[in-house]
Amino acid sequence: MTRWIAAAFAISLCPIAASAQADLSAAVAGPGRPVDQIALDASRKPAEVLAFLGLKPGDVAADIMAGSGYYTEIMARAVGPKGRVIAVEPTQFYIGQPKAIAAWDALKGRAPNVELTVGPFGTIAAAPASLDFTLMHLVYHDLYWESAQYKVPRVDPAAFLKSLYAATKPGGIVGVVDHVGAAGDTRAIVDALHRIDPAVIKADFKAAGFILEGESPLLRVVGDDIAKLVFDPAVRGKTDRVVYRFRKPG
Repeated sequence: MTRWIAAAFAISLCPIAASAQADLSAAVAGPGRPVDQIALDASRKPAEVLAFLGLKPGDVAADIMAGSGYYTEIMARAVGPKGRVIAVEPTQFYIGQPKAIAAWDALKGRAPNVELTVGPFGTIAAAPASLDFTLMHLVYHDLYWESAQYKVPRVDPAAFLKSLYAATKPGGIVGVVDHVGAAGDTRAIVDALHRIDPAVIKADFKAAGFILEGESPLLRVVGDDIAKLVFDPAVRGKTDRVVYRFRKPG
């Protein structure tokens, strides 16, 4: 059985996939989401991704480096009133940023079960064993990124994952979606292209104590030029992306 076929088989066996798909599709299709975010749905396949990863009603979930809140809002609708979503956003991308503040105020108005936490880049402040589900959508590679322009310091990915492991409930899930990069100097590749070698993601999470439970081919793109920056118009929104489901033992 090939890796991709095995991954597709894993999707079919995911215990909530069949029942969750309709609810997640409804969360994506519900009214009020910004038009520019809706336009991203076709390439991101959020309902299918979240069904594979195992988000369920009632979960306490975190959206790491949530950006514009694309996934935060969908997840908030999906976990429902008995669940909540903690959106984690770096200080420099929120404080003193009127557009970001207004966008998050509007999102929280639409999704009252969203809690926005703002703090230092590459950190997570959550109580021990408090998270059922965490999503890192196109951001894990940023833990290897440094930028004076954006005030991003050098971060230790192992330290971040240690904190995330502690914050995750036994049996809790961490979903990772990221742009595929080549093997080599991880920090150099991330700095130049905002891509990451999938083997690095797997090794980092294994070292932190997580188990790789599943891998989905939903966002794989054959023929993606992994030597191109992900923001290059030739590949933007069409990059080859891995989707991993990690679980904390317990």
